[in-house]
Amino acid sequence: MLNTNLITLATELPDHDLLARIAALAAKERGATVELLAHLAALDSRPSLYASMGFGSLFTYCTHVLHLSEDAACNRIHAARACSRFPVILELLATGALSVTTVRLLREHLTPENYEAVLARARGRSRREIDALVAELAPRPDAPSAVRKLSAPPASPVQVTPPPTVTATAAMPSSPEPVAPSPAPLLPPPPLRRPIIQTTSPDRYRVQFTVGKQTHDKLRRLQALLRREIPDGDPGAIFDRAVSLLLERVESKKLGAAVKPPPSRSIRPGTDRPGEGVESRDIPRYVRRGATQRDGRQCAFIGPDGHRCPERTFLEFHHIVPYARAGAPPSTTSRCVAGATTNMRRSSSSGHAAGPRPNRDRHHERL
Repeated sequence: MLNTNLITLATELPDHDLLARIAALAAKERGATVELLAHLAALDSRPSLYASMGFGSLFTYCTHVLHLSEDAACNRIHAARACSRFPVILELLATGALSVTTVRLLREHLTPENYEAVLARARGRSRREIDALVAELAPRPDAPSAVRKLSAPPASPVQVTPPPTVTATAAMPSSPEPVAPSPAPLLPPPPLRRPIIQTTSPDRYRVQFTVGKQTHDKLRRLQALLRREIPDGDPGAIFDRAVSLLLERVESKKLGAAVKPPPSRSIRPGTDRPGEGVESRDIPRYVRRGATQRDGRQCAFIGPDGHRCPERTFLEFHHIVPYARAGAPPSTTSRCVAGATTNMRRSSSSGHAAGPRPNRDRHHERL
């Protein structure tokens, strides 16, 4: 019953105690993981021990005895072997500077000559940054461009009709009642292929995804039209041009970006000009452009401990002083804020619970 009541107990904790408890539990989990890796490294050096228990590999022992998933077992086994070669990794794991996944990705590229420099660069890095580091340590050649047709997925789950069964029954004086046939089992559709964005070498990436027939036909038309500019019809070069054009268009619409910004002008003199009336809540393009450049396309909210929100998606332009509280015009007080922190600030400034904001309120313009 203790485990079933944990959610109730955690829900009743005050905010400060909840955050402190989570931090303590995370540190405890890291300590347990480090201790487990050290023991797995010792067990890995004694193959006869788990072999005597009927397990042909350490992987089988981890999945059957420790009840780890296949991915968790692989991560921990590779990390344990790296720790046996470079014990300093255990300390980095305990402090949270490295994760088990990071150690697994770097294991094959660590040498007695470079492990200190590589581990120092890997501290606190994200998975994407670790992939880039691995690509720098072991660059791979560019993947060849290819366009090929895949088998079309079934429109609906496939029904499998079971073969008829014949059973021997005793003769009955009356005709038997008709029996409803059992429903045929359904085969699940094949799993969807996930897009791939993989770092292959410094400043080089492999991108792989699946498109429909219309997109394929558009690509073929572009290859034909751009034959002089791109003689080999490389889809990668066309993709680069398309992304550049789309990015310029989206940034111009959402961020007010422009190569040569036009001079600002007043549309309604006396209404939207500072000093001659109340400025409109609509955020001008030059303000959005300036706020985006100043905030580095990142949420500008800073927590009580001085930590800046790292979000770069679902950003909104937000008043530093709420407009309803006679805040200054958007031209001087707008900044980029993530949607979650916007809801939190709206709740604290209005005294009401945060909820969805109608689209007609334009002094929070979404990116």
